[in-house]
Formats: sequence, structure tokens, C-alpha cells
Amino acid sequence: MSKNVTYLDNTSRQQTTNWMLFVGIILISSNLRAPLTSVGALITFIRDDLGISNTLAGSLTTLPLLAFALFSPFVPKIAARIGMELTIFIALGLLTIGIIVRSLFGVGPLFIGTTFVGLGIAIGNVLLPAFIKMNFPLKVGIMTGIYGISMNIFGALGAGLSVPFSSISGLGWQGALGIWALLSCIACLIWMPQLSKRQETIEVDDSPTTGNIWRSSLAWFITIFMGLQSLVFYTLMTWIPDILQTLGYSSSAAGWLLFLMQFSIIPITFIMPLLAEKMRHQIALSVMTASLLIVGIMTLIVGHTFFIPVAMILIGVGCGSAFSLSMMFFTLRTSDGKQAAEISGMAQSFGYLLAATGPVLFGALHDMNGGWTLPLSMLIIIAFIILIAGIEAGKDRVISRIPKQEKGAF
Repeated sequence: MSKNVTYLDNTSRQQTTNWMLFVGIILISSNLRAPLTSVGALITFIRDDLGISNTLAGSLTTLPLLAFALFSPFVPKIAARIGMELTIFIALGLLTIGIIVRSLFGVGPLFIGTTFVGLGIAIGNVLLPAFIKMNFPLKVGIMTGIYGISMNIFGALGAGLSVPFSSISGLGWQGALGIWALLSCIACLIWMPQLSKRQETIEVDDSPTTGNIWRSSLAWFITIFMGLQSLVFYTLMTWIPDILQTLGYSSSAAGWLLFLMQFSIIPITFIMPLLAEKMRHQIALSVMTASLLIVGIMTLIVGHTFFIPVAMILIGVGCGSAFSLSMMFFTLRTSDGKQAAEISGMAQSFGYLLAATGPVLFGALHDMNGGWTLPLSMLIIIAFIILIAGIEAGKDRVISRIPKQEKGAF
């Protein structure tokens, strides 16, 4: 009898632990976009209040991307030393500090806090796909879908609610940015029980084949796909409110149209991983993704008021599809959790370095000629490159650790 009671107690504890882990992943995912999308909706207020240029305003989105790029390669090594759970907890701490600091008035705290936000999100970006592959090996598709949908629901809320929050007496744009620290604090509390677990580490491999992933053509196609889809997303997230206000929309209406774009991402980020996992290759999904981006951006260039919501939906579905495919490439094109962390670190390092040029270059092109056609045309060209990289990354193959065994290695 006592053995049965003990067994039931252990089973109950395990179920509770699993649910806490599940909720923890959802909360961490929820913190990976909202602190960034909230800036896009408020960028006009921030720029006008602080008297900064369009190029400098665009760097508010670029700074986190640079943090992703520079810090991502070190994340697997840090996790190998102290454990994935503790590393993720530190990420939530950095994120909370960054959100609070950037809410203080002034240009300096804004950019310092934004850097901390970028560092915190960089850790979550790199580790969550590998963490899911390690802890849910039989449910990678559905867990990646839940990860994506949680991130984008709160990303949409960040875009849609920031302007209304800023209009509340006493908040302003600073309070509208700072309110997201509540979400990261809740995530910290829910994640704390995971700190007692240390088995989820990434083993350090000092064999001669370590690092050869950087010489893999497949890894580079995944990296280019990841980087360019991020460039398109973060650029549009930053500048769509300004574009729409030029077309005659109010700041509030522009914020809600940005919310529509974010909301359109939500269903596809859940559906796409399930489809990708069941398919032998993902070439057709890559073609569909790039096509949605091209048509959506072209519709935005046309600028007709009737078609703007359609453009937002097409761009949102395209961005959501591209992001989900990127995350699935990390798991479908690798053989284990360690390799998934390696390609995630590589793709989010070089890829986000590539993406970091987007918002600033876009703003600079606009400053140069005063219109939006030229910078939006640049994004269409990038979408065609995404198409090529997606076709190659979508082919049915796995990254090899040994250069001699991988055809097409650089």
C-alpha cells in the first residue's frame, strides 16, 4: 500500500513539475517579442520627445539585434557551464533590468536599457529551441508552435496596447515601455523551481570536428534565411507606424494596424511547425513564405487605404511562417540538442548581425529621398533572397559534423 502511495506521490510531483515547465516555457516565450514590438508602436513619440533623428530612432530596434548577434555564440558555452535553467533565469533578470532602465527619462538610459533587453532576449532565442528538443523530443512540432504562438500573442499586444498605455495619465511612453517588466517578473517567479535541475546542460565538445558547422553550406542557408526574415520583420515592425501615418492614419490607428500584423502571425506560428514536422522537405513552405512577403510589401507600396489591412495580414502571415520555419530548421536539420544549440547560436549570431542593418538602412534610405518606395523595394529584393535560401534550407538533409561527409561544405 505504501509503495502505491509513494508511486502516486511521485507521479503527482512529476506532473506538477511538467506543468510548471510547460507554463515556464510559455511565459519565457511571451517575453521575447513584447519588449521590442512596444518600441515600434511608440517610436514616433520617443523620437519627437527626445529630438533624435530617424536613423537614431531606428537603432532602438538595431541595438537588440546587435546584442543577439554578438552574444548568441557564447550562450551555448555559458549554458554548458552553469546549466540551461540558470542561464535562462539570468536572461529573465537581464530583461527585467533592461525594461526598467530604458523607461527612465533620457537618451542614455533608453539605449543602455535597450542593450540589456537585447542580451536577455538573445539567451532565450538561442536556448529555447534546444531546450524544447531536449525536454520534448517527441513533441518538437507542437511545442515549437506553442513557443511561437505565445511569443507572437504578446508581441501583438505589445504593438497594440503601447499607444493606449502611453495615453494613460502619468504613464507616457516611458510607462508604456516599463509596464512589460511585470511580465518578466512573473516569468522569473514561475521559472525559479527549474533552478534545482541541472541535467539540462549542453556538453562541451573539444573534438576536431567542433565548429565545423560554420563550414556547412546547409548551416549558412539556414543562417541567411533566419537573418533576412528577421531583417524584414524588425524593419517593418519599426517603421510601419511611420509609413501608415504618412498615408494619413492616426498614431493610434497605425498602432492597431501594427497589432493586426502581429495578430496575423499568431495562427501560422502554431500551424507551420506542425506542417513542417510532417513533411519530408519544406521547399513548398519556403516558396509560400517568400511569396506572402513579396505580395504584402508590394501592396504596402501601392498604399491604397482599402488594401492596407490586407497588406498587414499578408506580411504578418509571411513573417510568422518565416520565423516558424527558422525555428524548425534548427531542429529538423540537426541530429541532437547540442547541434540544435550550435546552429541556433550561429544563425542568431550572424543572422541578427545581418538583420541589424535593416531598420537603420531603411531609415537612412527614407531620410535620403523622403519617401517609402525605395526602402520598401529593398525589402522586396531581400524577400527574393529569402526564397532562394529557404529552398536550399528546406531540402531533406541533416547538417554533418564531419566536413568530408557533407557534400557542398565550404
